[in-house]
Amino acid sequence: MSALKIKKGSSKHSAYNLRPNFSDVQETHTIAVLVENEPGVLARVIGLFSGRGYNIDSLTVAEVDHEGHLSRITIVTTGTPQVIEQIKAQLGRIVPVHEVHDLTVEGKSVERELALFKVNGTGDKRVEALRLADIFRANVVDSTLESFVFQLTGTPDKIDAFADLMRPLGLAEVARTGVAALARGI
Repeated sequence: MSALKIKKGSSKHSAYNLRPNFSDVQETHTIAVLVENEPGVLARVIGLFSGRGYNIDSLTVAEVDHEGHLSRITIVTTGTPQVIEQIKAQLGRIVPVHEVHDLTVEGKSVERELALFKVNGTGDKRVEALRLADIFRANVVDSTLESFVFQLTGTPDKIDAFADLMRPLGLAEVARTGVAALARGI
């Protein structure tokens, strides 16, 4: 609202709201894109985002059908509802794209991420790191006398929470795969 109590997009001289009511709310969406597994496809998809100034929070790509030569790109991005709709429409226009699914809108989905954490520490910090790893069901995949490498699978929030708890205990390095997601049900 302005100081004159005039709604956004209207004026005191007009009886009509001439501007559409676009939302300013930022939403996070998980988009699954089924594409031909050929050189340059990923660059074209990513070019769509970078060329328009859209951010990618997470990106996962893998071949899912060897015989059909299809790959699945899972993208987590943030934007207004209008930007998300524009992204989906533009992805659908790229020639090697077969399907575009917004898993956030289409219903419930399962999202998981894999992360590796290197934690340096001795004494009480080492014991505390092991205790927390047990609580989070993280596996020890490498161990030396002065460090551990933990493997953790879960939602991005679970990965973030584990990282936050490990920082004061000597977190040295983190490697994350990005979100892999599938729609639930049939």
